[in-house]
Amino acid sequence: MLILGIDTATEQISVAVGGHEGVIASFELVRGRRHAEVLTPSIEFVLAQADIEISEVGLIAVDIGPGLFTGMRVGLAAAKAMAQALRIPMIGISSLDLLAFRSRHCDRVIVPVIDARKGEVFWSMYRQVPGGVQQVSAPTVGPVDDLIADLLARSQEVLLVGDGALRYREEILEGYHCEIGGDVHPSAAPLVQLAHARALREEWVSAREIEPIYLRAPDAQINWTTR
Repeated sequence: MLILGIDTATEQISVAVGGHEGVIASFELVRGRRHAEVLTPSIEFVLAQADIEISEVGLIAVDIGPGLFTGMRVGLAAAKAMAQALRIPMIGISSLDLLAFRSRHCDRVIVPVIDARKGEVFWSMYRQVPGGVQQVSAPTVGPVDDLIADLLARSQEVLLVGDGALRYREEILEGYHCEIGGDVHPSAAPLVQLAHARALREEWVSAREIEPIYLRAPDAQINWTTR
């Protein structure tokens, strides 16, 4: 089964296609907030590079967040529209899972940290298990001080990854001694890999069952409530 992966939960737009043979072709671009303009050409480019027709795709995998609200909505809307048009199932995977999976060979606790803007970050914690990673704390959103307090409370050797860890690197290192890795954004390549493993177990759903993980209300809703 060929899988098309779409990841737009952060500032990076990432598209990949693959299957049992692994990732065949992928594309990544970080260029401001131009997700709506760039996503469709990116999908067309990846399929052309892999010499695959869209009709050959058997499953759509999408990053369901948490992440930037607008970017997430662009990717989710496109993925659902394609799945419905092609009448194929979908698999949704968390952006935190994707970041952690890229560091799966690390023997420390892996802490993906995604910039949530407004001085806050999304984070969770994972540990290495055979073949991948296992989540050991629920996804959370809060100020960087809350992340540091969480790390101090657990007092374990950790590896932090993600754009949130890089943005608040100095603050984090002042509060907790740890290593901050180089993986910045979740990516469609591990999305395809993880989706393939789930597809083998037939853990897919219909497009209408895919729901985003926000953790925090959209700005428009917050502003309306405040007013």
